[in-house]
Amino acid sequence: MERIKSGITGLDEMLNGGFLPYSANLVEGAPGTGKSTLGMQFIYNGITRFDQPGLILTFEEFPHQYYSDGESFGWDLRSLEKAGKLRVIMTSPEVSQASLAQVDSHIQSVIAEIGAARILVDSLSHFDRLSEDPVARRGLLYGFINSLRREGLTSLLTRESPALFGEIEGPEEDVAFVADSYLLLRYVEIESSIRKALLVLKLRGSDHAKDIRQFEIMHAGIEVQSKFEGREGIMSGSPRRMADSFVEAFVKR
Repeated sequence: MERIKSGITGLDEMLNGGFLPYSANLVEGAPGTGKSTLGMQFIYNGITRFDQPGLILTFEEFPHQYYSDGESFGWDLRSLEKAGKLRVIMTSPEVSQASLAQVDSHIQSVIAEIGAARILVDSLSHFDRLSEDPVARRGLLYGFINSLRREGLTSLLTRESPALFGEIEGPEEDVAFVADSYLLLRYVEIESSIRKALLVLKLRGSDHAKDIRQFEIMHAGIEVQSKFEGREGIMSGSPRRMADSFVEAFVKR
């Protein structure tokens, strides 16, 4: 099947070649783990490497913040906007949802104008305030995501996790319902050093890597590196060497 490549070193390999076309792909992590960076890199690579114009839909940052962040990685987002390959729109979940539900709305006009194929929605967490009822919230998310698919977009959706370290019980039901793929970014403490870990929790309709891999935010963006070898409890935030676990489980009893 045709894949929508992120162009991020190591990530497409974990995704068995890339994201599926017209899919909704959730990236969840604590503040500072690199969610927005990964999203911008997905959009930037789509334009510059795969000739797929993109749209950034933000609910919390002004456009100039993305321009500034992009410059730190050598991504000239302003020039891409001037060339008609990119648009950065600051709005709200309420306005964006209503806009996509209409015919010939502003967002739809922008999508058609630049021929957008990709979209970054930053961040999906803002949909939580639209309803306290999980069933109603799920319906709102489902309608919003379906609108993006209807417009022919492959979307990357960020969501903030409240936990810096420690295991989570699992993806929230409403998120699990709408996402075609689910990427989790976590902080990990190893020998008094903080590292970052990436895990693909699911990729609907396709196989994917099951291991947990290290990643770093480098001068040119995110690079997914080797998997964590010889350790367990990675996603707990404080992994242990497997040999230490063996001693604790058997020898110390």
